[in-house]
Amino acid sequence: MTTVCLTFDFDAVAIWLSTFKQTSPTPLSRGEYGANVGMPRLLDILKKRDVRATFFVPAHTASSFPDMVRRIVAEGHEVASHGYIHESPVGMAIDDERALLNRSIEILEKVAGERPLGYRSPAWDLSDNTIRLLEEAGLTYDSSLMSDDFQLFYARCNDKLSEEEFTPGETSSIVEFPVAWELDDYPYFQFSPRPLNTGLRLPSDVYKAWVSEFDYAHGMKGVFTLTCHPEIIGRGPRIQMLDQLIRYMQSLDGVRFKTMTQATAAFKNQQAV
Repeated sequence: MTTVCLTFDFDAVAIWLSTFKQTSPTPLSRGEYGANVGMPRLLDILKKRDVRATFFVPAHTASSFPDMVRRIVAEGHEVASHGYIHESPVGMAIDDERALLNRSIEILEKVAGERPLGYRSPAWDLSDNTIRLLEEAGLTYDSSLMSDDFQLFYARCNDKLSEEEFTPGETSSIVEFPVAWELDDYPYFQFSPRPLNTGLRLPSDVYKAWVSEFDYAHGMKGVFTLTCHPEIIGRGPRIQMLDQLIRYMQSLDGVRFKTMTQATAAFKNQQAV
């Protein structure tokens, strides 16, 4: 059985305020596009194909676009944590990181009506404390690391690195869904002068790349995790390409689409056998 986890980082305007630090009208309008144009198109496609997905949502997005977050849940999808205002945890003091994580979870629970069980770092990077803080907060999975491609694993804590050697730390209870730039729409499609990123690839080229990745995952009965952003994948030709990709995966035997919470439960049950 091959599992497909479609994931979407619903950053809205938070990424421009925090990560990119561009708050003039045009950058912010890209975030509005994601919320007001990209998200409805995306949800319509998922509804049409009867597919459930996982949406990683900064607390700032939930507060700014609560009706869209509630629509995500109403249509059977999962909402997971993506920081408070799309901030990086790297280098953050543990008390500050804990406070922001707990505050973001509380806001998501208030808006979405259910407590999130997963986390994805806005930086696709973690602090030395993040995994333990996720355990402390009662979360069950993360999707920020790259030490595998199509196999889930338990994230570690307290790795040790020196000029002499690397020593892996102890295993946590947090299930890790590995990510990859090859399976992210941002590097393929996004054009941004600051910082410079010159994507703008043809959707047909990206379709071929993602199908090749999926075929390999399917051959090993793995977990295929795709990361997209509503303001990027929501453009007309790209949303059509995503629909084509979903239809292709649905046409094959032994493929199931799951939210990450569903996939986490299946992984833990399998591990317990």
